[in-house]
Amino acid sequence: MKRLKWPSWMPIDPYILLLLGTVGVAALLPARGTAAEVASGASTAAIAFLFFLYGARLSTREALDGLKHWRLHLTVLACTFVIFPLLGLAARGLEPVFLTPSLYTGLLFLTLVPSTIQSSIAFTSMARGNVPAAICAGSFSSLAGIVITPLLAASLLGASVGGFSADSLLKIVLQLLVPFVAGQLARRWIAGFVTRHKRILGLVDRGSILLVVYVAFSEGMVRGIWSQVSPLRLAGLLVVEAVLLAVMLLLTWYGAKALRFDRADRVAIQFAGSKKSLASGLPMASVLFGPEASLAVLPLMLFHQMQLMVCAVIAKRRAKDPVEGSADEPAVREQPDEAIRTAVGTGKRSG
Repeated sequence: MKRLKWPSWMPIDPYILLLLGTVGVAALLPARGTAAEVASGASTAAIAFLFFLYGARLSTREALDGLKHWRLHLTVLACTFVIFPLLGLAARGLEPVFLTPSLYTGLLFLTLVPSTIQSSIAFTSMARGNVPAAICAGSFSSLAGIVITPLLAASLLGASVGGFSADSLLKIVLQLLVPFVAGQLARRWIAGFVTRHKRILGLVDRGSILLVVYVAFSEGMVRGIWSQVSPLRLAGLLVVEAVLLAVMLLLTWYGAKALRFDRADRVAIQFAGSKKSLASGLPMASVLFGPEASLAVLPLMLFHQMQLMVCAVIAKRRAKDPVEGSADEPAVREQPDEAIRTAVGTGKRSG
């Protein structure tokens, strides 16, 4: 009996449908009282386990080897943690005409989270780019984001994340950084297990994110914050995010050209430097925003789906580019179905 597979032509990431379903469950059956306390504790444990897995998956040797291509990685980090936040700050002028203060906070937060790993690799592979560079760039971004994202959030969002105190710093360290380091230290003993069971563990970390979403949106429903969002405001948010994505895609492609990177490196820079990680952003938001996390992560959830759909189209077009040095022959290479399915999120974590 053949296992059912998500059609590669379907534009919507099935995991996004699960996320939306989780939001629906939280709207209809929000956790209250004791159930909310239990769910919150389980969410905290799930976040810690999620970052433990991130640490266990990151190969220290690959990371060190990737340092040889330091110009590319610095370019991706600059796009992720400098240019993106600057654009987010520039969007403040759209408040309150296009965005409510809460939606703008969420938009600014999405510009602060790290880049993706899995989908950057998949799209770079589809477009015949520098895949090893995409692997290292995504890994470096995720690792740096554990420290940089909370610091940027505290600096740029201020009171929206409750300020930056010793308690908040300790909370971030205990829930995010300590589990990540523990995963790295345990890698020598569990790397084989993680590799052999990566499909099952992938389901576990995706399930952990669903739990985080349920807790965040349950708290939002109980507090009545969804009355602040109208369909017109959501439409305005989508327009702003579409412009943000378009600007970053153009900047990463032509900026990398101006910096004299070759085509393969430009592909990796474009896909790693223009995207934001839902898998990293959701847990961080739950730690930083607490009860206000539901509205804070809404722009990130929408941007995540938008970037997958747009980058899938771009990657397929890039795959038809002629091989460098041979303008007469397009030399289109067929991409394996697995890479295409991974890029649109069909059972593997899409970052």
